[in-house]
Amino acid sequence: QVQLVESGGGSVQVGGSLTLSCEASGYSVSKGYMAWFRQAPGKEREGVAAIDTTGMPTYTYSVKDRFTISRDNAKNTLYLQMNSLKPEDTAMYYCAATIRWPGSAVLSANGYDYWGQGTQVTVS
Repeated sequence: QVQLVESGGGSVQVGGSLTLSCEASGYSVSKGYMAWFRQAPGKEREGVAAIDTTGMPTYTYSVKDRFTISRDNAKNTLYLQMNSLKPEDTAMYYCAATIRWPGSAVLSANGYDYWGQGTQVTVS
C-alpha cells in the first residue's frame, strides 16, 4: 500500500522560503516518477514540479528559478524547496507519484496514481 505524507507547510511572508517534504512508504522515490501539485480555492489543481527516475526536474513556468524539486533516496523522501514566495503561491500543496512514465502528462494530475493528503502554504 502506497502512502505519501506531506509536511513543512505553513504561513510565510512575501519573499520568504519554505521546504516541503513528502515521505513515501510502499513506494521507492528513486524508481518512480514524482511531482508536486498545488490547488488554490476555486482553481484547478496545477502541476508545479516533477522529477523523473534519472533525477531530471520539470517546472511550470511560474516557479522556475524559485522552486527546486529534489529527493533523498536514503530517506525515501521528496522535497520542494520554495524561495522568493509570492501571494499567488498560496495553495494546498500535494505530493503525487506513479510507477509508469507520465509522458506528456508530467505536470498533469492525470499522470499520477498516488496522492498525499496535502499541506497548506500561505504567503502574505
